[in-house]
Amino acid sequence: MQNLYETVKKAQMVVQVEAVRVQKELAVAEFDGYCEGELVKVTLSGNQQPVRTEITEAAMELGSEKLSLLITEAYRDAHQKSVQAMKARMGDLAQSLGMPQGLGDQFKQ
Repeated sequence: MQNLYETVKKAQMVVQVEAVRVQKELAVAEFDGYCEGELVKVTLSGNQQPVRTEITEAAMELGSEKLSLLITEAYRDAHQKSVQAMKARMGDLAQSLGMPQGLGDQFKQ
């Protein structure tokens, strides 16, 4: 029984270390999102924190209402890419730790 307890304890440590590593990788990763026509580019970190927004002159000339829509569209695109990357990394982590097939799929899309 003690052996089982030690094995579980070691497995928990490995999971914690690997999860922290993945979180650090995602924190420094950047994901670019674009609106249609690429008039606006929004960059988010892997933990969905805004990094920068780039707006072309052509987008500025469309007026504030249209510009607002373009920024929102680009933000959604970047957010979606960031979330997909996180899900993929967590799914990969689950598989690399030998979790049963399909258990890590909840993280993948």
